[in-house]
Amino acid sequence: MAPNSKQVLGLYKKMLEKAYKFDNYNFREHAKRRIHDSFKQNKNLTKEEEITSFYNEAINDLAMLERQAAISQMYTFDKLVVEPLKKHH
Repeated sequence: MAPNSKQVLGLYKKMLEKAYKFDNYNFREHAKRRIHDSFKQNKNLTKEEEITSFYNEAINDLAMLERQAAISQMYTFDKLVVEPLKKHH
């Protein structure tokens, strides 16, 4: 059975959440853009097997994002000029 729209939307949100965990601005923006583009490109899928295939591939991508985000937090770089600095009060 193909995943319903609520499951797909939940997966989209989880993937974006993981993308925001990248410390490096370029990796974070690249991941967000790829996630957005991938879901936008596949939003009109109608065949059950295509939807299931896309969903399963996205689940694998989510696992990869989790691993890569964890690695990016271990090896941090200096902030770029375009990134806002966290304010310490």
